[in-house]
Amino acid sequence: MVEHRFRKAGVEGSIPSVGSEMTVCTYLIKSEKDGSFYTGIASDPIKRLNVHNRGASKTTSRKKPFLLVYVRYHKDYSEARRHEIWLKKKNRDYKNMLADVAQLAPPISGGVK
Repeated sequence: MVEHRFRKAGVEGSIPSVGSEMTVCTYLIKSEKDGSFYTGIASDPIKRLNVHNRGASKTTSRKKPFLLVYVRYHKDYSEARRHEIWLKKKNRDYKNMLADVAQLAPPISGGVK
């Protein structure tokens, strides 16, 4: 597992170079409109953020724009799905804390700067 934390949430850029065995991640986005969170799985979190911000996802279309506040890479889909389910059960305070801490951590090599 590789955890990637963005210093600047919502910044468009390239995803980190994570190696061939890690192709899926769990991501957390935060609505700038009402502060709510959405947790999902994607192979490219930046591209998925853009889908959410275009309003192309029915679930999040009314709460855009979003900031990408947390990404965690996994070795396979089942591991990512377990983490997504676990993260969805966390309360707003936990997710706010995770987003705040993520902004303080330096990005891994090749990540969003």
